[in-house]
Amino acid sequence: MSVEKTVFGTLADGREAALYTLKNAAGMTLVVTPYGCRIIQLLVPDKDGNLGDVVLGHRTLEEYFGANYQGTFVGRYANRIGGAEFTLNGKTYTLAKNDGNNTLHGGPGGYHQVLWDAQAQDGEEPSITFTHTSPDGDEGYPGTLQMTVTYTLKKDNTLALRYDAVCDQETPFNPTNHSFFNLSGDPQKDVLGTYLTINAKESTAVSDDLIPTGEIVSVLGGPLDFTSPKKLGDDMFADDHLIQLCGGFDHNFCVEGQGFRKFAQAYEPESGRVMEVWSDLPGVQLFTFNKPDDGLVGKDGKPMQPHTALCLETQFYPDSVHHENFPFQYLQPGVPFSTTTEYRFSVK
Repeated sequence: MSVEKTVFGTLADGREAALYTLKNAAGMTLVVTPYGCRIIQLLVPDKDGNLGDVVLGHRTLEEYFGANYQGTFVGRYANRIGGAEFTLNGKTYTLAKNDGNNTLHGGPGGYHQVLWDAQAQDGEEPSITFTHTSPDGDEGYPGTLQMTVTYTLKKDNTLALRYDAVCDQETPFNPTNHSFFNLSGDPQKDVLGTYLTINAKESTAVSDDLIPTGEIVSVLGGPLDFTSPKKLGDDMFADDHLIQLCGGFDHNFCVEGQGFRKFAQAYEPESGRVMEVWSDLPGVQLFTFNKPDDGLVGKDGKPMQPHTALCLETQFYPDSVHHENFPFQYLQPGVPFSTTTEYRFSVK
């Protein structure tokens, strides 16, 4: 029911990045900056009606510079592309390598580094719309891509994220939001006691550098089986090669069904907060903040700790450009693309 605008900080080139604060009638509050379309704060009531910040982040704009994906919109292609290249219509496109031999989250100059144009809209369900045009050749990707990212605070305490895009050439596009959720509201508390359900019986098998092999494998009966509610800590340190390699979860799940549907549900018993994830995309990446970079400091002024958040990143499967069996289509010239993801909050 209200929108406020303040200054967050200044980029190296002197441009100012604003902070927008949106509130709905229930008191749920979203704080965002056009720098990367980042979610800086998300205040959600617990079972006693007390608001708590359920996303990790930092106190200053400068701490978000560089390869920092806290709360950001990710693109042109979220997650990884193996070998940092792909071939389209007989032409090979070379991308920047920022994850070993691969490209991650759109490359080092991806959309997390962009100061987007912003327009906020007050009302019963306040929203903010970010726009940006990515030029042909941006980070190696073909085509001029026009994008609109809209965040809406609904009156039922849903945060809706809508991504719209149109390109003048055929190009891959895989958008996501990379918020780090901690439903306890305490950024120092680990998420091992958070219950998670994912509507997926399969995941994409990957190599040791987390690039899909192309094989779709069953998760049923194993440590990645979240088909019924399970504490994250139950299998966070399971005797599983990839879990041990990652130090926790960093896995793409192949969500059952098609169309707009429920992907996952997280429940934190102490606060009573419940978060449902809904989307129309085919996959979701579960990431449990396994190895925070040295020197990262949270909004509480304390060093960020491992396993203090879970990310549920709705997406096309990683490296889909190399796997014809994955559910993925390139954007076609002049044909609009749109996808919606919702994070629905409640208590029990």
